[in-house]
Amino acid sequence: MSGYVKEKTYVTSPLLPELEDVYSEIRGIFASKWLTNMGEKHKELENKLKNELKVNNLSLFNNGTIALLTAIKALNLPQGSEVITTPFTFAATPHSIVWNGLKPIFCDIEPNTMTLDAQKIEELVTPNTSAILGVHVYGFPCNVEAIQKIANKYNLKVIYDAAHAFSTEIDGKGIGTFGDISAFSFHATKLFNTIEGGALSYNDSSLERKVYNLRNFGIRNEEVVEEVGINGKMNELQAAFGLLNLKIYRKEQEKRKKLKEFYDDKLEKIRGIRIPKIPKNVTNSYQYYPIIIEDDYPISRNEIYDRFKEENIFTRKYFYPACSDYDCYKNDLAVKLAHLPVTNDLKNKVLCLPYYGSLRKETAEYIVSRLQNEMN
Repeated sequence: MSGYVKEKTYVTSPLLPELEDVYSEIRGIFASKWLTNMGEKHKELENKLKNELKVNNLSLFNNGTIALLTAIKALNLPQGSEVITTPFTFAATPHSIVWNGLKPIFCDIEPNTMTLDAQKIEELVTPNTSAILGVHVYGFPCNVEAIQKIANKYNLKVIYDAAHAFSTEIDGKGIGTFGDISAFSFHATKLFNTIEGGALSYNDSSLERKVYNLRNFGIRNEEVVEEVGINGKMNELQAAFGLLNLKIYRKEQEKRKKLKEFYDDKLEKIRGIRIPKIPKNVTNSYQYYPIIIEDDYPISRNEIYDRFKEENIFTRKYFYPACSDYDCYKNDLAVKLAHLPVTNDLKNKVLCLPYYGSLRKETAEYIVSRLQNEMN
């Protein structure tokens, strides 16, 4: 394609504030000599994110995995109990369950949203089930209403992994207001990032003390240690970086929205490529751009991935393998018996394309042209 330069192109690119603004923030932090332990930047970012995400309570963390670990721990689930979750997610989701001394039970997913199939959850509930952990995959929200009904029926806790769903809303309600507790990731690969970082949101304000303690070694003050906690605190440099990105992430979303419109217009016309549709009552986080390579496309998802890689375009088979295929889970009897036809189909068909505001127009056009021409 004329004018195309084969530079390395990745599936995403971190949102970066202006370097001079970062220097200015660092100078202020250095002058204060308060680098961590919930300083002024930390407090400011917590308050601003609470408003931005439309949640009642929010606690910052040093990364999303520690946030999710703490979310599960804060709910005091019985040791050894079962948590129904999705196999179509990042490793941190089931790992956080196991690290808490609990057992993940994998449930199949919906073919469009690729989130937990609420119609298949109830058959997995046993007397040993304590919670449901759903993942808002690519920003597509779980069927929160149906999941909550099941949870209410069986007295289960509901946890959401909202790593992909920053700013997502359902009927105007922040995604972090559903369930008992939600975990966000602010990793550099995410739409909004603090380099590394995360947060928990929860409706029950009584959880704030528990979350605070667990995040801070269980220390309440200089002489009182209330919990067996860990170090989950976000430092001031991360918080300052987040405050700067909070000012610009909406512009990044607008750029991604236009890129999505371009991709949609071109790719919807190609036989064998399916684009998952976000529900009309849901705001799009524009975190990733997944496509599904159906059986009637001339070549497989893996072949597309390999050919793009040869051309320095790094798409992502996200999520492949499924968590149920991991060596650390696949030999468990419950996993062996799990009925996961949709997961096992889609794990071989989903491909995330390069998707970020600074993606060159020529590169996006090249990606589309290669798919239009069946990678020949």
